[in-house]
Amino acid sequence: MDKKKNDHFFVTIEDMSDSGEGIGHADGFTWFIKDTVIGDEVEASVMKVKKTYGFARLLRVVAPSPVRVTPRCPVARQCGGCQLQAMSYESQLRFKENKVRNNLIRIGGIDRAKLEEVMQPIIGMEEPWRYRNKAQFPFGVDRNGGIVAGFYAGRTHDIIECEDCRIGVEENAPILRCIRDYMKECGISAYDERTGTGLVRHVLIRKGFRTREIMICLVINGSVKQLKNREVLVERLTGTELFAKKESGVPVQTSGADEVIAVGDVKMNAHKSRVTSISCSINRENTNVIMGAEIATLYGPAYITDYIGDVCFRISPLSFYQVNPVQTEHLYATALEYAGLSGEETVWDLYCGIGTISLFLARRAKKVYGVEIVPQAIEDARANAALNNIDNVEFFVGKAEEVLPEQYEKNHIFADVIVVDPPRKGCDIACLDTIVKMSPRHVVYVSCDSATLARDVKYLGERGYRVEKVRACDMFAQGVHVETVCLMTHIK
Repeated sequence: MDKKKNDHFFVTIEDMSDSGEGIGHADGFTWFIKDTVIGDEVEASVMKVKKTYGFARLLRVVAPSPVRVTPRCPVARQCGGCQLQAMSYESQLRFKENKVRNNLIRIGGIDRAKLEEVMQPIIGMEEPWRYRNKAQFPFGVDRNGGIVAGFYAGRTHDIIECEDCRIGVEENAPILRCIRDYMKECGISAYDERTGTGLVRHVLIRKGFRTREIMICLVINGSVKQLKNREVLVERLTGTELFAKKESGVPVQTSGADEVIAVGDVKMNAHKSRVTSISCSINRENTNVIMGAEIATLYGPAYITDYIGDVCFRISPLSFYQVNPVQTEHLYATALEYAGLSGEETVWDLYCGIGTISLFLARRAKKVYGVEIVPQAIEDARANAALNNIDNVEFFVGKAEEVLPEQYEKNHIFADVIVVDPPRKGCDIACLDTIVKMSPRHVVYVSCDSATLARDVKYLGERGYRVEKVRACDMFAQGVHVETVCLMTHIK
């Protein structure tokens, strides 16, 4: 292969990588080209060359694929957060389903024919836009010294200005404009990573899709006292004119006193969104971690509430809460179905977060134990249990791989069903070994990375468990990630 950097070449995209890059072959060489989709014929420019493969930059689409669509977001390519936005939604679903299937076969060692028997169709979205209930916008300064907010370009800390992300809620844009205008008027500076100076680093926005409650948390490089005239900011953010534009309907929790409208088959509240919580997260560290540990409340409670199904959750700035509430309901319903509870089971929910899955399980189980390493999350989980009057659930702070063996070996707490929802790296080996020792009838594995799911499925499969059901759920439309629920049953 005699191509070198900046050489141009033509290639047809035949496949896509797990990270969403198009894959093409030319002269026996494999090329990875971002911003392309399967079926595209493209002209590309060489960026980096390895021994048998290389990376190239898309110059132009010579002949578009039948599945190529025009991205809704004007900065989709520069931002890189929505790797699949140029692909039709049906094709996105097929790509994600195939990714889960291929990982379970290649890494998990599951026979293809057997997998086809147990794998159920992916759960897609009816409306794959405006679904994210959380967004974190970095603030910075452009070349002219103006304050900008948006997202980091892929693999950089260069801010791509974008106040209206198309997968985020419509309320984000007026909130960011309000904060930006306040900063200009009051001389509040944006953070500069290179010098470590400036005050406002990020703005976190969370919305309860059913309650319509909105949380705003400013991440600042200093004390709250440095936010001059902050009462002006609070007044503007909580003012009725902030969301003057008529909102499109989204599913909301209703009560008898609410004015109710119907959009399709969904009943919704007619009232507008409202900002009910404003706070500051103090982060003076020179770090890539966005949130600081200290939270100072400026307005309202330090949390908002929202519903998944008929379970109410209290969500603080530091809480982990699934970003797609519509699909979360489908995901958890699938996990609950796979658990096969009759009301007599003892269930362990590992990596339980603020207790979202735990409280779903508790409605059908005799007893549920939740484990999570983040103390604040367990505080929220206990508060959420009390909020919903659920008393058959108990939460432990600690690593799942430490708490589970201790409770099993010292306190002889067994499990009929174990549910795991680990981070992207999958389950710790000590956790898997304890699951094998406890020998629950069912293991329900909720995964945000099908590669580590497949690795752990193989480990459990070699120790007495077989895969009974698998289903992907598209929680991240326009992006490459996908959630998967897998049911494993003890062979004996």
